[in-house]
Amino acid sequence: MTSATDISNRIIEAVMAQKLAPGARLGEQQLAMLFDCSRTIVREALTHLATRGIVTVSSRRGWYLIEPSPAEAREAFEARRVIEMGLIRCATSVNKAAIRQLKAHLAKEKAALKGNDVGLRSYLLGDFHVCLAECLGNSLLADTLRDFTARTTLIAMLYQSSHDAAHSCAEHVEIVQALEQNDHPQAERLMQQHIGNVQAALKLQSTSGDPLSELRQALQPLSNPPTKADGVSRAQDLHTSSTKKSPKETSTYLGALL
Repeated sequence: MTSATDISNRIIEAVMAQKLAPGARLGEQQLAMLFDCSRTIVREALTHLATRGIVTVSSRRGWYLIEPSPAEAREAFEARRVIEMGLIRCATSVNKAAIRQLKAHLAKEKAALKGNDVGLRSYLLGDFHVCLAECLGNSLLADTLRDFTARTTLIAMLYQSSHDAAHSCAEHVEIVQALEQNDHPQAERLMQQHIGNVQAALKLQSTSGDPLSELRQALQPLSNPPTKADGVSRAQDLHTSSTKKSPKETSTYLGALL
């Protein structure tokens, strides 16, 4: 029988594979039908994900994946820096079995880069950091990193990351090479650089401390105000467009994507 843990794990995997977008609605009834379980079990899974900061709930709208603000995005990356660099700094040594496991993961990443499965590629690139934590002997922080990786994947989708997957894989290879050579300071520097590169690829617009910046920009006067005739025409166009939703505007459901 499907458990709440099974459901929450599948949702996390779907997020890391970029199969679920930020703000995607997670309907209790749809999930219950998909996993052939009760809504009580689904609600337990979603509540657990809410405590982990992956989903949010509204009394009127239901359950949705989070849509982090630019400030929250920066905090998430800063948290990952602290955790991942701290893991490397505190590791006294990495045994040969752990290095083999990391290299096996890198081999999967490289194979995925050559294939057409974008979801698998995205999942493996994110899961590298979870695998690294496990190999460094801290399963508790591995679980924490899984949540942070899912959150930063949503952030990358929301803020249109331009970070190249091949470049990311190459940076992973360099980190593992430094660990294999027992050069932990270099591995730590490479990890800091890697996380910084991923963050720098996001299109995070600075509001310069002005909470009204986005609204202020949107309400700027038009350079060429429409004439009365243009206003009628544009109003008709607006009305028409509001009644015809493109496929991209429809809600994303787990059942349609997994």
